[in-house]
Amino acid sequence: MPPAYLYWFLAALCAGLLAALTWTLRRLYRLESRGPTAAPVAAEGWSTLDELLSMLLALQERGVSLSDPVTKEEFGRAVLDCACRLMKCDRGSVMLWDEDAGCLKIVAARSPGSEKFQRLFLKPGEGVAGKAFASGQPLFIADPAADPRYVSPSSGAIEPFVSVPLIARGKPVGVLNLHAKPGAEPFSDYNVKFLNVLAGEASTMLHGMELFDRLQAYYREMIEALSRAADARDSRAPGRADRARELARAVGAELQLPDTMIQNVEHAALLHDVGKIGVDETILRKTGPLTESEYAQVKRHPSIGHEILAPVKYLGPATQMVLYHQERWDGSGYPEGLRGEEIPLGARIVAVLEAWDAMTTDRPYRRALSHDEAAKRLRSAAGTQFDPRVVEAFLKVCAGEAGRAA
Repeated sequence: MPPAYLYWFLAALCAGLLAALTWTLRRLYRLESRGPTAAPVAAEGWSTLDELLSMLLALQERGVSLSDPVTKEEFGRAVLDCACRLMKCDRGSVMLWDEDAGCLKIVAARSPGSEKFQRLFLKPGEGVAGKAFASGQPLFIADPAADPRYVSPSSGAIEPFVSVPLIARGKPVGVLNLHAKPGAEPFSDYNVKFLNVLAGEASTMLHGMELFDRLQAYYREMIEALSRAADARDSRAPGRADRARELARAVGAELQLPDTMIQNVEHAALLHDVGKIGVDETILRKTGPLTESEYAQVKRHPSIGHEILAPVKYLGPATQMVLYHQERWDGSGYPEGLRGEEIPLGARIVAVLEAWDAMTTDRPYRRALSHDEAAKRLRSAAGTQFDPRVVEAFLKVCAGEAGRAA
């Protein structure tokens, strides 16, 4: 999940845009209402404006959410719902540009045959939606059935249709399509202007979501690179990182943790040993017992890892888990001798994951233990080294996996 301060920045930006939009439109309607024939239009405008602003605020809250981040498909459905309510329509779709496929794909649809529309893909310039996308201008078709530009997987009489491009920073990112209700008055220029405002604000939010997705991808790559570097120093087996991520997610779900915290635990599970980059490699690969001074060096790795990760604000919660993953439930751990609930829950989970990994993989000084023996040792250390609740959740996850494998 992107860092909270970036979410709040986008939220503040959107709020500022909406405030400016509100002031400008109110000003325009105030000027129009001074004319002798403008009163009916102004009354209709006020009603539509209030509805539009409420929708934009709802979209902002939906798209810029700290606790419940949404996918593009979910956001597309929210945009389509708003557009249908605003234009009093029952049918429509949102198409977004797929860079890899090189075409527009439907991410949200409202139609009796929506499953057919989900399979509709358009190149730029193809069909009405493709032409609106390529030109950057809305297109209105009064009689789609008689217009060769209209492309539809269905046949028969089709209501008046409007296609509005979604444009962010001067670049089209998708198209919003709507059908008028049967027998209803076709879309007026007046209403399409409101639809353009909705499309413009939705485009800005979609662009922000795209930036966040890219940022997340960058952080994922960085985390995986650091994890591989730590594993290489400690002679870890290939695939360990994927296994640690899976177990972290499964244990977090078993403990009914929020998704954001589960993701932080995943990061900590991957990065908890990154501080070993600062430990002499000969110590890490030593087959015999460590001397007191060598063990003192190894004990520094949580603090070194914390120093490496602390400047990355995105990893803030995971960084604390890395720092305290060697603390023990009875207070005899390090670096600060925390005990019980003083230890962050994520660090307690990582401690169990690390112990399991250490026991069930070959080490320079011993062979791997069987899963049964490792589970027995975890149970015996619950209440002294480990949080009993975390051990119980972890072993329940392992038992479930064993049952599925059988």
